[in-house]
Amino acid sequence: MLAEHVLSLATWLPIFGGIAVLATGSDRNADYARQLSLVVAVLTFFVTLPLYTGFNSATHTMQFVEDYAWIEAFSIRYRLGIDGISLLLILLTSFTTVLVVISAWKVIEKKVAQYHAAFLIMEGLMIGVFSALDGILFYVFWEAMLVPMFIIIGLWGGPNRVYATIKFFLYTFLGSVLMLVAFIYLYYQAGSFDILAWHDTKLGLNAQMLIFFAFLAAFAVKVPMWPVHTWLPDAHVEAPTGGSVVLAAIMLKMGAYGFLRFSLPILPDASHELAWLMITLSLIAVVYIGLVALVQEDMKKLIAYSSIAHMGFVTLGFFIFNTQGIEGGIVQMISHGFVSGALFLCVGVLYDRLHSRMIRDYGGVANRMPVFAAFMMLFAMANAGLPGTSGFVGELLVILGAFQVNVWYALAAATTLVFGAAYTLWMYKRVIFGAVTSDKVGGLTDVTSREVVFLSLLALAVLVMGLWPYPFLDVMHASVEHLLQQANVSKI
Repeated sequence: MLAEHVLSLATWLPIFGGIAVLATGSDRNADYARQLSLVVAVLTFFVTLPLYTGFNSATHTMQFVEDYAWIEAFSIRYRLGIDGISLLLILLTSFTTVLVVISAWKVIEKKVAQYHAAFLIMEGLMIGVFSALDGILFYVFWEAMLVPMFIIIGLWGGPNRVYATIKFFLYTFLGSVLMLVAFIYLYYQAGSFDILAWHDTKLGLNAQMLIFFAFLAAFAVKVPMWPVHTWLPDAHVEAPTGGSVVLAAIMLKMGAYGFLRFSLPILPDASHELAWLMITLSLIAVVYIGLVALVQEDMKKLIAYSSIAHMGFVTLGFFIFNTQGIEGGIVQMISHGFVSGALFLCVGVLYDRLHSRMIRDYGGVANRMPVFAAFMMLFAMANAGLPGTSGFVGELLVILGAFQVNVWYALAAATTLVFGAAYTLWMYKRVIFGAVTSDKVGGLTDVTSREVVFLSLLALAVLVMGLWPYPFLDVMHASVEHLLQQANVSKI
C-alpha cells in the first residue's frame, strides 16, 4: 500500500508533520520541536529514496501514478506522477530540507516550532508541485507554497523584511494569476485539467503565443529572468539563512520546471517562434547580471545575483532545443541547488558569529577558521564552474548544446565562467585570505560538529555530481528525449 502511494506520502508526511511540530506550542518545548522536525525531515527524505531506486529510466512514461476523483463536476482530479525530470527535483527538495533543519538547530531561538513547521509544510507543497499531473492541483500547490515563505521572511527576516516579503509575494502571485487563466483556456480546449492531455491538445499559433506569454509571466518571475528579477536580491538579503537556502535551491527551480512541463510540450510552435526572446533574456542574465554581481558588497546579495546568472544558463539550455542543452539545464538546476544552498549556509555560519554580511567586515577568516575556509573554497570553485565539481557539468553541456545552434550563443554563455570566477573569487579572497583585519574576526571559532555535518553532506553532493554525473543524466535521458519530440512537432 505504501509503495502505491509513495508520492502522496512524500507530499503529505511533511505537511502533517509540520502541523504536529506547530502543535508543540511555545518555546518551552523548543527542543522537542527541533527533534520532531528533524525526524519528519529525515523520514521524508527516506520516503523519497524509493522513487529513485524503483524508477525505470528506460521509459519516459509517468511512474508512481496516483489518480483519484477530486472535483468531478469540472474533471479535476488528485493525480500525481513523476518522470526523470521531476524525480531529481523531489530528491533535491527532501535533501535540502534536512540540511535546513540541521542548520537552524541552535540559530533560531524564538518561535522555534513555527519556524520549523513552516519549512516542513513548504517542503510538502513543493514536492506536490513537482509531482502534480492535474492543472488545478498544480496551481493549488504552486500558490500555497508562497504562504510559508511569506511567513518565514516576514517573521525571521532582516530589518527590511516587510518590504521584501510584500515584493516577493506580489511579483510571484500576480504572474501566477495569468497562468491560471491559461489553465482555464486549456481546460475548455482539452475537456479536462489533465496536464498530459494538454500535451496532446491542438492549438493555433495565436492561442499558443498568448498562452506562452501567460506562462512566461508566472515562470519568468519565479526563475527569475531579467527584467523581473529585482525581487530576488531583496528577498535573499532579508530572509533568514534557511529561507535563502530553500529559495535558491528549490523555489527558483519551479519556474524552470514550468517551462519543461508546460511551455515546451504544450506550446511547441510558440516556443520555437519565441526562442530568440528566451535566449536573449537568458544571455542578458548570464552577462549583465554577472557584471552586477561583481560590484556587490553584501555576500548574500552577491550570491543572489550569481543565482540569477546561473539560472540564465538553465533557460538558455531549454530553448536551444537539443539534448545537451536541456540535460545541461536540468543538471545545472540540481547543481545550483547544492552550490547556492551551500554558499548561503556558509554566509549563515559567518553571520551567526559576527552578525554581518558585508565583505568589508571580514578578512583573514582562514587564520581562525581553516576547516570552514576549506569547505567554502570547494563551494566557491563549484560556483565558478571548476572541472570536477557539479558546477562544471551543467555549464559544459549547455555550452556544447549552444555551440550546435549558434557559436555566438556559446561564446556569450561561456562568459559566465569568467564572470563567475571573478565575483566568486573576489568575495572569497576578501573574506577568507589575508591578515586578520579586526578583533571580531580574531575571535572567531571554527565550525562546530553540527555545521560540519551539513557542509560535508553538500560537499559530498557537489563532488559526486561533478565526478560521476552518469546517475543524474541516465535517469532523465528518456524523459528529455520524449520532451524534445513533443517540442519539435507542430500542433497547428
